[in-house]
Amino acid sequence: METIKNGKVVGISYTLTNDKKDVLDQSQPGQPLEYLHGSYNIIPGLEKELEGLKIGDAKLVEVAPADGYGEFDESLVFAAPRQNFPSDAELEVGMQFQTMGDGQPMVIRIIELDGDKVVVDGNHPLAGQTLFFDVKVESMREASESEVAHGHVHPDGGEHH
Repeated sequence: METIKNGKVVGISYTLTNDKKDVLDQSQPGQPLEYLHGSYNIIPGLEKELEGLKIGDAKLVEVAPADGYGEFDESLVFAAPRQNFPSDAELEVGMQFQTMGDGQPMVIRIIELDGDKVVVDGNHPLAGQTLFFDVKVESMREASESEVAHGHVHPDGGEHH
């Protein structure tokens, strides 16, 4: 029986929880998440633990921050002047904006509004958290040449439209 390895399109059903057992995300019934194994489509800690599994296998996976969304970086929490944001935007806590950080695009999230100061966080919302996946392998197939070349799954293994 074939096993999960690089170049396979894998469909998984999953429930993601934190260390408090709060459900953070989950696949919908009958709609597994498909990803291209070995192409960094999912976090490294989960991908590593799925290697070698077969269709029907289920596993509980614990992913440390370093193998998930990274450690929480305090330097990515900072205050910015209100004037740095679009003048027509009604800013609210939780809003996200894309900006440039060290020459790379990054998403920042507003965590506090204080007069003309906007406190933002550039960490991924799950940075610094240990993640727990209850996962089951639902499907597996060979990736098409196009999927391998592009590094992600295409609907029905076809081309981009």
